[in-house]
Amino acid sequence: MLQALAIRDVVIIEQLDLTFGTELGVLTGETGAGKSILLDALGLACGGRADRGLVRAGSERAQVTAMFALPERHPAHRLLAEADLDPVDDLLVLRRSLHADGRSRAFLNDQPVTAALLRLVGDTLLEVHGQHDQQGLTDRAVQRELLDAYGGHDALLETMRAADDAVREAVADRDRLHAEVETAAREESYLRHRLLELEELAAEAGEEEALAVRRSTLLARGKLTVALGEARAAIGDEGGALQQVIRAERSLERQVSTAGTMFEAALGLLERARLELEASEEALLAAGQALEGEGDLESVETRLFALKDAARKHRTTADGLVDLLAETREVLSSLEHATEALAAAERRTAAAEAARREAVAELRDARRQAAARLEAAVARELPPLKLERVRFQVDIETLDETAWTGAGGERIEFRVATNPGQSPGPLGRIASGGELSRIMLAIKVVLARLGTAPTLVFDEIDAGVGGAVAAAVGERLQRLGRERQVLVVTHAPQVAARARHHLRVAKAGK
Repeated sequence: MLQALAIRDVVIIEQLDLTFGTELGVLTGETGAGKSILLDALGLACGGRADRGLVRAGSERAQVTAMFALPERHPAHRLLAEADLDPVDDLLVLRRSLHADGRSRAFLNDQPVTAALLRLVGDTLLEVHGQHDQQGLTDRAVQRELLDAYGGHDALLETMRAADDAVREAVADRDRLHAEVETAAREESYLRHRLLELEELAAEAGEEEALAVRRSTLLARGKLTVALGEARAAIGDEGGALQQVIRAERSLERQVSTAGTMFEAALGLLERARLELEASEEALLAAGQALEGEGDLESVETRLFALKDAARKHRTTADGLVDLLAETREVLSSLEHATEALAAAERRTAAAEAARREAVAELRDARRQAAARLEAAVARELPPLKLERVRFQVDIETLDETAWTGAGGERIEFRVATNPGQSPGPLGRIASGGELSRIMLAIKVVLARLGTAPTLVFDEIDAGVGGAVAAAVGERLQRLGRERQVLVVTHAPQVAARARHHLRVAKAGK
C-alpha cells in the first residue's frame, strides 16, 4: 500500500509531504484546489508520462517520491530480480525527477532505472480509475484475465498452455517433415541419377591428393629413372662405392694379426659403411620397382580429372563426394520411408489437437460458469448505484480452431446494455463517463480480492450523482477498502463520510 508521498516543485506545489493509512481515504477540496495535481504527481512517481509542464514555474526541476509497503510474493519482487536490482524487504521507494527542459530520471530504492521499468513496477502497485478512464477494465485481455482469476482457473490455464504448446510443436514437426519429403520427391529422379553416378565413380577419401602425387611422379619418371640408374651404378658397378669399401675392408683385415687393435675402429666403420651401401642398393632397387608400378600417366590423369569434374559439378570437393554419396543414400532412404514417418507425425498432431480440444472445452465450461456467477454478482451491485436498467454481460465468443492460443479458444468481453431493449455492447463504448465509472466500481467491488495492485485510486467517480446513489458509491468504496487500500477524490459528502482517512486540499498563497 501507499504509505507516503513527497512532492517538490510540482505545478503550484512547492513542498508537500503526505502520509496515507489503510482502507478508504478521501481527498476533498474545492475545484482547482490541486487534487488532480496530487494524482498527477503520484502518477509521475509511478512511471507516468513526464510532462515538463509539471515543473513549478521558476524551478529547475520537480521531484516526487512515493513509498509503498510491499507485500510478500508481490510481482514487483520478480521485476526487480529480472532487472538485476538489489532485492527489497517490505518497503519500496519510487522516485522521479523532472527537469524544466523535459529530461527525467527514475529511481527504485535510490537505484537508477529506466522509466519503462519504473512504469512496470508502478503498474503492479497502483491502479487509477477516473470518470473518463478507458483503460484497464475496458481491455479485453484484462477482462479475460479477471474472469479466469475470478473463476480460479489457474490449473486449467496451465493445462491449456501446455496443450497449445504441444500442438504447435507437433504441427511444426509435421510441416517440416512434409516440406522435406515434398522437396525430396520433386528431386527424386535427379537424386537417383546422382546416386548412380557417384556409386560408379566410387570416390575415396584422400584419393585426389594421392592421384596428384602419382601424376607428378609419372610426369618426372624419365628423370627419376635416370637418377636411380646413376645412383645404382655409383654404388654397385665395378669400381663403385661398394666395391671400394669391400676392397679397403679386406686390405685391413689381412694386417689385423700384425696391427693388433690399431685397425679395430676403422674396420668397424668400414663394415657399417658396407652394410649401409648394401641397404642403399636394395632401396634403390625397390624405388625403381615402385616407379615401374605407378602405372601409366594417362590412366592416372583420367581418374584425377574425373574426380575434379564431378566435384565441380556437384559444387563440392573430391573428398566431399564421399559425404555426398552417403547423404544421397540417406535422403532416398528417408523418401522410401516417408509414408510411415508422415503417418506417425499426423498421429502425433491429431493426438495433440485432441488433447487441446479437451483442454479448451474444460476451460470454456469453467469460464461459462464463472461468467454466470460474475454477471449475477455485478447485477446485485448495480441497482444501488442507480444503474438498475444496466445489464452487465460477459460475452464468450467461440473462436475458430485456427485462432486458438495458449489462453484458450474464446474471446472474452465485458458488455453492457444501458437501456431496455438495447443490445449489449463493449463496456468502454456503450457506457457514458459517469455510468462507466460506477459500473467499474461495481465490478471492482466484486473482484476486490483479485489483481496485484494493493492501492486503488478513484478520481471523481461519483461526479454527477448525489443522495442515495452517492451513499451507495461510498458504501461500496468502503467495502472495497476492507480488501485493498483505496484513495478517492470526491466532492460527495456521502462518500467522504465513509472514509477512515480524510485529506482536505486547499490553495494558499504567500
